[in-house]
Amino acid sequence: MTSVTVVLNAIESGAAKTEDLLPLVYDELRQLAADQMRQERGGLTLQATALVHEAFLRLVGDEHATWQNRRHFFGAAALAMQRILVEQARRKGRLKHGGDRQEVAMAEIDIIADANQSDEVLLALDEALIQFQAEDPEKAELIRLRYFAGLTEEEAAHTLNISRATASRWWTYSKAWLFAKVRSE
Repeated sequence: MTSVTVVLNAIESGAAKTEDLLPLVYDELRQLAADQMRQERGGLTLQATALVHEAFLRLVGDEHATWQNRRHFFGAAALAMQRILVEQARRKGRLKHGGDRQEVAMAEIDIIADANQSDEVLLALDEALIQFQAEDPEKAELIRLRYFAGLTEEEAAHTLNISRATASRWWTYSKAWLFAKVRSE
């Protein structure tokens, strides 16, 4: 059992406070957020540190949230980061925030091959991922861990407790599924 899982169990039983978790996960969350921010275009106003803080506040701010283990916690963190980035894209898309202007292309989206992407693509990806979640939750979690949390294939496989070969197959299938769904809309 990892130290994160031990602290999560202690928080669940009331023997520890949520604040005890932050020192254990901060560096890893910060690295995940930095990886994610490198995938976004250069003009973002949100910084990796702010993304980590916002995601952590959302995670610990939900008094009903409990995490069974490290995988569950980092899955929730990846989902929180995804939601924050999607909310930012939506907010920027509104006319009062300049949504009628042409957006500068995103640097790279590994899931979608075309490098000239905008916030609309991020929103389309989010909608496709919601549909994919209903169809195949495990593969959707892999996408969140790889794309939104920035884990490598090996790290995601370890987190999901699957082989690297399985993670590779799921990643290939999931990218193709999402690519087709985003392109059709």
